[in-house]
Amino acid sequence: MSPDHGASPRPLPAGQAVTGEGISVVTLHGAIDHRSAAHLGATMLFPHGTAAARTVIDLTAVTFIDSTAINAFIAAHHAARRSGGWLHLAGLSASVLSTVRLVGLDEVIPCYPTLRHALAC
Repeated sequence: MSPDHGASPRPLPAGQAVTGEGISVVTLHGAIDHRSAAHLGATMLFPHGTAAARTVIDLTAVTFIDSTAINAFIAAHHAARRSGGWLHLAGLSASVLSTVRLVGLDEVIPCYPTLRHALAC
């Protein structure tokens, strides 16, 4: 059991922007786990509570993800697809990429080494 078991949810540091091409960029920071997941869904939604059709999630500053992050990314992927768009993941550290590959998420959601690469596709 983790030492923070039962701890209250903590906010997920994040930023949101839209490029000139209309691509939504969500930048996340720190650990994405069961304690921050409550904020993750809202973070990936833009005004009016809807997912953007074309979204890149920048994980450059993310240090850890668990199954709650994986599930949130899958939900965002499906929302983007329903809108006729896509979801890309960018800037995955070695440990985050290892988790993504372990569960096969990279077979479902395209992963790019940098934000610039993700925006170019």
